[in-house]
Amino acid sequence: MPSSQYYHISKLMEMIISLDPKSVLDIGSGFGKFGVLCREYLELWDGRQKYEFERRIDCVEVFQKYITPLHKYVYDNIYNENILDIAPRLNVSYDLILLIDVLEHFEKNDGILLLKTLLQNHGCILVSTPKIPTPQQDAFGNVYETHRSAWSMQELQSLGFSAFISDDVSLICLLSSNKKEVDLFNERIKVLKKHGKPPIEIRLKKIARHIPGASRAYKRLLTIKS
Repeated sequence: MPSSQYYHISKLMEMIISLDPKSVLDIGSGFGKFGVLCREYLELWDGRQKYEFERRIDCVEVFQKYITPLHKYVYDNIYNENILDIAPRLNVSYDLILLIDVLEHFEKNDGILLLKTLLQNHGCILVSTPKIPTPQQDAFGNVYETHRSAWSMQELQSLGFSAFISDDVSLICLLSSNKKEVDLFNERIKVLKKHGKPPIEIRLKKIARHIPGASRAYKRLLTIKS
């Protein structure tokens, strides 16, 4: 369907904001949700007081019926083609490629070839794919909705430099052919998470370190909360 999981949106947006890309390609845009979120948090939250778009955010959506006026407003360019066909001939080098709940729709060999092609020509790839994809066939009359593959951490790590974000349901990974990009991401995400924590949470963690058993109980509470 033209949608994806909602529970990991905050994690993915933390990653995107920390990368601060000037150009983004959203592959398999579906409903266009991440185009909207990128516009809002990369454009409107950068201190500008003008309601205008300065970054390049494009999308690939192979299924014509998914494309709506929302897409035409949010995205600068819409590629209504199969990414397997156009990846080798894209004439733009994007800072960030989004493959959010998309990789599982490719046959394994096609997915590997796609990732290798994108890594050669672009900055970073943000991948989110379910650890155990549910059986899914055509949906909304779209043959591309079929789930065709499951991926492991080792398979993604073998393709380039990587950083993984912990998640129980999905593999969430940043891939790049440039080690410096991944190292910089790791530093920025630490700072972003630190700034995003409410003061009371930081204080409680410090206190818990000095109380026997409190740290374990605190971690269990956070797990239940999340």
